[in-house]
Amino acid sequence: MTDYNTTHTPYILPRLQGLYAALAPLTVLFMRLIAGIAFMVHGWPKITNPMGPVGMVEGIGFYPGWFWAPLLAATEFLGGLLLALGLLTRPAAFATSIVLCVTTYFHWVLQAEGFGGAEKSLLWLAITLYFVAHGGGRLSLDRAIGRQF
Repeated sequence: MTDYNTTHTPYILPRLQGLYAALAPLTVLFMRLIAGIAFMVHGWPKITNPMGPVGMVEGIGFYPGWFWAPLLAATEFLGGLLLALGLLTRPAAFATSIVLCVTTYFHWVLQAEGFGGAEKSLLWLAITLYFVAHGGGRLSLDRAIGRQF
C-alpha cells in the first residue's frame, strides 16, 4: 500500500504520532470488517432466495429481474465477504459501490426522499469508495498474499 499523504504536517502534540500510527491500520480493518459484515447481513436473505427480489429490481427499472436479482444477491453477500476478508478488496468495493449508487438514486429520486432518505446509502458509498481508492489496508488478505487488484 502506498501512502497517499504527500506532505508531513507537524503534530500539535507530537507524542501522539506513535499512537496514531499504531491505530491507523486497526481503524481501517474495523471499517472494512463492519462494511463487509453489513453487506453480508443485508445480502443473506437474497442469497438464500435469489429470485425473491425480482419484483423489487424490476420495480426500479432493472429488466429482466431474473438476471439482476441473483447478481444483486451475489454482489451484496459475496462482495461483503470479500470486503470483510480484504481479498480482491478494490473490485468488491467497486461492485458494492455500484449497488449503493443505485440505492442512493432509488431513495433520493424514485422515492423522492431527498438527502434524508439517501443519507445511509451515501455514507456507505463513501466507505466503499475509500476501499476502491486505497485497497484493503495493511491488515488484509490482499496484503498478506502480496497482491492487490
